[in-house]
Order: sequence, then C-alpha cells, then structure tokens
Amino acid sequence: MPIAARFQGMPFRLLLFALCSWPFAANAQTGLKLQLVSEQVAVVPGKPFTVGLWIQHDRGCHTYWRFPGIVGVPTQMNWSLPKGWKAGPLVFPEPERTLMYQIKAQGFDRDVMLRTEVTPPDNLKPGDEVTLSGKAVWMCCGNSCHPGAMELSLTLPVAASAEPNEKWHRLLEAERVLAERTSDAWKAEASEKGRVITLTLRPADARAALRQSQRDAEKLIVFTEDGWFDSDKPQTITLHSDGTLSIQLIQADTYLGGSPPSTLRCILRHDDGWVKGEAWRCLQIAPLIRR
Repeated sequence: MPIAARFQGMPFRLLLFALCSWPFAANAQTGLKLQLVSEQVAVVPGKPFTVGLWIQHDRGCHTYWRFPGIVGVPTQMNWSLPKGWKAGPLVFPEPERTLMYQIKAQGFDRDVMLRTEVTPPDNLKPGDEVTLSGKAVWMCCGNSCHPGAMELSLTLPVAASAEPNEKWHRLLEAERVLAERTSDAWKAEASEKGRVITLTLRPADARAALRQSQRDAEKLIVFTEDGWFDSDKPQTITLHSDGTLSIQLIQADTYLGGSPPSTLRCILRHDDGWVKGEAWRCLQIAPLIRR
C-alpha cells in the first residue's frame, strides 16, 4: 500500500509525526533532484546575497509549501556555515494546490526555487574560495511518499565585486515577481459560526481587478498559513454583483497553534491577478475574526 494511503484520514498532528518518523533515505533523491545555487558568481566580503534551493520534480511528484495544509511536511534547509556567516529563513514562493493521494494539500508540482539570504563576514579575502553546506530535508510524494535528507554544498570564489549568474538570477527573479503581497485595493473581513468561517473580500478602490463571472471567481484558492481551516474541505465561493467575494471555509479538525487565532491568516491565489496592471496573483490577508 502506498505510504500516503496508509495515512489517509489521520489527524494532522499524528500524520506529521508519522511522516517525520518514517525512515529517511540519506542521500537519496527519489521523485526529485535538489541543487544549491547562487544568484551571483562570487562572494563579496560583507555583502548579503541570495542562495537558492532548486527543486526539480519528477512527473507526478510534489513537495510541500511552508505550511502544507492537513498533510505533508515542508522542505527545510539546516545550514552548516563557516564561522561568521549568517543565513536567513527559507523563503517559499507562491503556493499551489497539490494532491497527496486524494487529499488536497499546499505545495508544488512544478519545479520550484526556494531561497534564503546569506551574509558573509567582511574579513574574507578576494582570491580565496568558500564552501557553503547544509542538510536539506524534504517530503516528496506521488503515488507514494518518500522522505529524504541530503547534504548539499556550494563552492564560490571570493571577489571584490560580483556579477549575477544569469541562469539562476532569472529563475529567482521570476519567483520574486510572483511572491504573495498585501494590497489596500481589497478589504477583508472574517467571521465564524460553529465550524464555518466566512471570509468576505470587497474591492476598496478602482484598482481591484477580478473578472466578473462566477466561473472565474471559483478558480480562486485560499491557502492557510497556520492550519486554522482545512485545506482538503470544499471552499464555497460566491461572487456578488458589486464585485464582493464571499468564501466559506471549514475549520480543521486539529489546530496546532494552541488557542484559537484572533486573525484569519491566509493567501488567496487567483491566476488572473488582484490589482490592475500588476502581474502578481497571491493576495496575503489577515483580517480579525469576529466570533
């Protein structure tokens, strides 16, 4: 039986424990390929730069976003940097809806570039080389699930100045352009009754862009940032004549955040965009929840 099928219906807390406890295949890249890359061709002493974790998925396989929904485990990067170096948090690009077995999750079917900002010390000497290393940990799923962990490294020269690596700079810029954003072109409200969460999104000014048809509105996907609502349950979307959207979400059976949250932290993806003349398609909101 595929691993994913064994876990179907398991509460998220137990599922996460089960997946993390599954034997990891060290240095195996089942269902994907990973590579550490640099946005620039050299390291400049004291100057922060971006390092990417480039993930290429085999056909039919996926990994998970920073919050995977009710199933899955997000990719992690645990750095082992030389003394004096610093690495920021791993930044995930806009999420996609993906399926673990038949369960809707939050992840990536496409090849994807995760990234982090790395800051070198200012006492490096041009002409030297430096090696950055760390362990990537991931869950890759298709018809079955494959936890994995692998040591990765990247060696770069030290120089007084550095040009972009055109290949990796282009891919990183494409992810930045499509990153989630907040916008005052839309006003969000949220309320709860029982286990039903109602999210209301209203155009706040003429910049708000959304195709005026129910069919187009139903293409919208709401992604949870903290697990308060269930990523697998239906999302009922209604487009009103004035452009207002009403979206009903269902609370998750298990919430790992302790007491109920005061805000509804989520990202709304609509591939036709949210603001006229702008290409980004993921709107980040956190309205107070009226109870």
